[in-house]
Formats: sequence, structure tokens, C-alpha cells
Amino acid sequence: MSQQSSPPLSHFLADEVATADFARKLAVCLHPGLVVYLEGDLGAGKTTLVRALLRALGHKGPVKSPTYALVEVYVVSSLYWYHFDFYRFNHPEEFVDAGLGEYFRNDSVCLVEWPDKAVGFVPAADLVISLGFERAGAGSDPGEGRRIELCAGSAEGEKCLNAFRNSLTPTAASCSVLPVAPPSSSS
Repeated sequence: MSQQSSPPLSHFLADEVATADFARKLAVCLHPGLVVYLEGDLGAGKTTLVRALLRALGHKGPVKSPTYALVEVYVVSSLYWYHFDFYRFNHPEEFVDAGLGEYFRNDSVCLVEWPDKAVGFVPAADLVISLGFERAGAGSDPGEGRRIELCAGSAEGEKCLNAFRNSLTPTAASCSVLPVAPPSSSS
């Protein structure tokens, strides 16, 4: 991973609704050519996040885990989104044997679960998204919420992360939704 100039972005997601809201904001920052690693334990919400990203972009069909198929392909607004899952790989070379390198192009977005299973063969990440279980507070169920962390791995990833970070600021949100009228000079 290349050296970053900004710190990772970390956010608590209380539930699937919060995940969908987060994904809606992130989806507009992802662009063709990006390789996004999705890291986290089984059940941490990687496929749920991908589903929310694709729904935010207007995909209406099913979004399923590619655990057995290795890759699921989605076309949204003539952009190819490839969702990979290398969990079942026994050896990193299986990436080459399956011919998966051809999917990593400048005209697609590649979302990769379990990239460590194809280390040395899968292209480097522009953006790494890590998901982990986190309790919302005292007395909460252990797996109730998730902590999501975004970390840039390249200059393109840095641009994406900064755009996303800017979309979270109240000023950016108010400008993109509703213009704020200047204060009135009469009082």
C-alpha cells in the first residue's frame, strides 16, 4: 500500500439502515478503475455493504455473495461492477488459474472480499474498507453494530476518500441537497 497523506476514516454503523445510508454517500465517490478491498470476518457485512452500494446506484436485481461463483457481475449505467470473493481459495495462484486478472480494468470498479487469499496476484487496492463487529453501547448484543474504516491505498484512493470525507461535512451535505440562502441584511 502506498503512503497516505490523510488518516483513515472510521465510522460506527448501528444497523443495516445506517449501512445503506453510508453506502449511498460512498457510491457516488467510487469511479471506474478503482480496486476496493473489503476486509472483515465472516458475517461482518461485506456483501451487505456491496448490496447497499449497488442499490444506491440504482441496481434493482439480486445482489448475492460471490463465495461459490468467485465473481458476480453487475452493470449499472453502463459501468461494470465486479464483486469478488476469494474466501474459498486454497492457494493465491488460483486467481491466475481462474483468469480473474482480465476483470481489473480502467472501465470497471472491482470490489474484492478476502484479497489476502490471492496476495501477490490480485491488483493492489486503491481503497481498503474494513468492517468489524462493535457494540453500540453497554448491554447491546455483541454483533449488533459495525465499525467501518476506509483507508486509501493509492493516489486515486486518496482522491476517493477525500471526496467521501468532504461529502460527510455538514456544509457539503447542505450544498448538495438544498442551497443555503445568504443571511438577510435587514433585521
